[in-house]
Amino acid sequence: MLRPGIFNDNFTDSLFDDFFSNMFVPARGMRAASAMNTDIRELKDSYQIDMELPGFTKEDVKAELKNGYMTIQASHSESSGEKDAKGRYVRKERYSGSYSRSFYVGENVTEKDIQAKFTDGILTVTVPKREALPETEQKKYIAIEG
Repeated sequence: MLRPGIFNDNFTDSLFDDFFSNMFVPARGMRAASAMNTDIRELKDSYQIDMELPGFTKEDVKAELKNGYMTIQASHSESSGEKDAKGRYVRKERYSGSYSRSFYVGENVTEKDIQAKFTDGILTVTVPKREALPETEQKKYIAIEG
């Protein structure tokens, strides 16, 4: 039997989820759920990663490669304030926030292989495809004395 949506088992959960999903992160109205939206395209010889970073500048973004993982971090902080004629604060606001995403790109990729550019709030990273090098079996001989 069909029941109206308000009688779902998780009515209170969905009520609060809907309420809190409308809350904004102070960073220029950017929703936390939409921060660092990422599209990854497979091209012939590489992967192209397009990441949305609205409100960030090139200086706010850092990319690091370590142990086969590329980590992209974006952090921003700002403060603004207004004072009255006597120098007392009438309003003062501060914001500080950061986001981070990691992608496994492989052990054989170096930072020199990766290309990145930041234009109009979009970070575009190109990572070449690298085949894993086959592990060569190293023969270890035991010395025989005679």
